[in-house]
Amino acid sequence: MDCGSSSPLLTEEQLIYAITVPLSTSIILANLAIILGITWNRQLHNTPNYFFLSLLVADMCTGVALPFIPLMGLDREMSFSSCLVAHVFPNFLFLAFLLNLVMVHYERYVCIVKPLHYSNLWMHRSFPLALLVVWAPPLLYASLPAFGWNNWAGPDWDRCCQGGSMLMPLPNCSTNGTACCSYRRVFPNAFIFLEVYGLVLPAILTIAGMTGRVLWITRGQLQDICRLHRSVERGQSSDCEQRLNLRYTRCVVAVSLTFLACWVPYLIYMHVCIAFLISDTRWSSTTHIVLSCAGIGSMAVVPLVLGLANKQYTEPACQLLLKMRDRWRRQEPKSNEVPS
Repeated sequence: MDCGSSSPLLTEEQLIYAITVPLSTSIILANLAIILGITWNRQLHNTPNYFFLSLLVADMCTGVALPFIPLMGLDREMSFSSCLVAHVFPNFLFLAFLLNLVMVHYERYVCIVKPLHYSNLWMHRSFPLALLVVWAPPLLYASLPAFGWNNWAGPDWDRCCQGGSMLMPLPNCSTNGTACCSYRRVFPNAFIFLEVYGLVLPAILTIAGMTGRVLWITRGQLQDICRLHRSVERGQSSDCEQRLNLRYTRCVVAVSLTFLACWVPYLIYMHVCIAFLISDTRWSSTTHIVLSCAGIGSMAVVPLVLGLANKQYTEPACQLLLKMRDRWRRQEPKSNEVPS
């Protein structure tokens, strides 16, 4: 028996590709530009930038896997091994990206909070061990369903869903060694709860806490600088003090807007998924697709914001674009040139 009509699934897949392919392409190209900028500049060949390179590689891999993450919400006819790869591999890339992001924030946090101990940081003494820490645990945890922690052999899962829509079972349609592939068959509820509230949410809160702590320390240092200026200017505020306060205000606003634009959509998507998972109710596949694309896509933009804000990273790409523009202008025929 055929696993339902193919047109609804095709429509949902087209919606996913229409949203994710342009976003994924932009993320990949932007990461490549920053990676080339760091690679070409030999002055940037140091341990902190190597950590950022690892983050950029993880972010680029997340961009590659971005179209496949919303597909996890659709039920498709696949074999056991293909279903595991389609769910485990994107989950591994996502967790590796998140752990790399925590590592980069932690390295910069220690540089601000404990500058005297920064050079003796364990990550600088053993860079391969740090890379192993940010890549191996996500791979091990994401591979747990492949080692038996899954619902594939459950008695109630030998059913397909009509048109790939969620929670609309049809009779058994397992043919030619394939069955209905769903995230519910690959990831048990305990696995999802542990990942969300034991790994993802603590990582996001840790990043927010370290960022807030750095801003608080910066505010204290700014106040000390302002006191010194006032003592020199005999109690009058100088233009330099006003510029410093304005710059700090812009920094706080930029960090706040980045958090609201990049992290809040993913937090909303994550808790909406958990709410529907607990209640075990039906919800629109279109809603799931839009929320997942917006949540994962916005979170993948965070390293790009950090990279594009650094002029040293973007300078080679800007110079290359300027050279291409100048060359293109030279090849244009001059309008005021009269043929002899």
